[in-house]
Amino acid sequence: MTVTVLVLDSVGLGALPDAPDFGDAKAHTLDHTLQATGVELPNFARLGLGCIAGVSSVPKVATPSGAFGRMAERSPGKDTTTGHWEFTGVILEYAFRTFAHFPDAVMEAFDAATGRGHLGNRPASGTVIIEELGSAHLESGNPIVYTSADSVFQVASHTGVVPLTTLYTWCEAAREILQGEYAVARVIARPFEGEPGSFVRIGTARRDYSLRPPHETVLDALKASGHEVVGIGKIPDIYSHQGFTREVASKSNMDGVDRTVEAIRERQSGLVFTNLVEFDSLYGHRRDPEGYARALAEVDERLPELLGALRGDDVLLFASDHGNDPTWVGSDHTREYGLLLAYSPKIVPRDLGTRASFADLGATVANLLGIRWSGAGESFGELLW
Repeated sequence: MTVTVLVLDSVGLGALPDAPDFGDAKAHTLDHTLQATGVELPNFARLGLGCIAGVSSVPKVATPSGAFGRMAERSPGKDTTTGHWEFTGVILEYAFRTFAHFPDAVMEAFDAATGRGHLGNRPASGTVIIEELGSAHLESGNPIVYTSADSVFQVASHTGVVPLTTLYTWCEAAREILQGEYAVARVIARPFEGEPGSFVRIGTARRDYSLRPPHETVLDALKASGHEVVGIGKIPDIYSHQGFTREVASKSNMDGVDRTVEAIRERQSGLVFTNLVEFDSLYGHRRDPEGYARALAEVDERLPELLGALRGDDVLLFASDHGNDPTWVGSDHTREYGLLLAYSPKIVPRDLGTRASFADLGATVANLLGIRWSGAGESFGELLW
């Protein structure tokens, strides 16, 4: 059996009960995106997307082909690492630390590691701060450092000034510095190219340097039991490359779908775990509902191919790790329910309800693949048959 988890990064399904605490009281990434653009998702509708509680932008079909529901996030956060870690059984008691600017001790250590100064050191949109400080970076060679409402330390540099290998080395040094009281979830390398006024970030050369999960995940348990665990896209980065038997890079959402279909067709016993990041990185943070909707439609068009790759008792699970409502204020993630859709050639379509934790996803993967999992989460695997 192959179980595939396809994360539609940031495709949230409406504000969680505690969303007001995060400033996201009425956010709804899916509904607001589709309502703002009029885009339809017929294949997802047939699967049962419109049958999920709280979804009003997709038609509710009488006889969906899949099982459907939504997941509440228990961990206190709305970022990539928090959501993905909870998928695999790590529920955080405290949110990752965020900074309005990084303390002098951190920046002095970072400057010592790079042998240069730095620019920025403040919350910002990546595209905006690169346009603002890109020329100064070209003149000085000093990297641009910025953060956001997420727990991240982002380092941007022009490939004509700083070779990629150097940028990666700097980020590895920052990862070592940002531990303990200064720990952030991720250090992110953000290379860019082009000329002032037309700088372009190089998404395929981005690298994330995550903290290691604090204890065993479902991925570790699967690997230890002899199952294949294939991470596609940025998935391995999120877990600090822990728990995988194979890592597969992807260049875009559609390339990620291509790589996923290939992995499913290999018919290996184990997990294929994919993240489609462009909803979040290209459209959510940039508050671009039209682009976000186009990206959803592109995946919808590929849905028959994904479902058609399954055989026997293979299972395909769709999930989302947080929201990023492109119609909402600001440019940060939104605290929302996670998407949950399931399909198998042998599935019994049904309402999976509102799951109490994202960790139910990982517990279900473990259950489907026949391994013992005593960590967080309650499997819904028995409801699929």
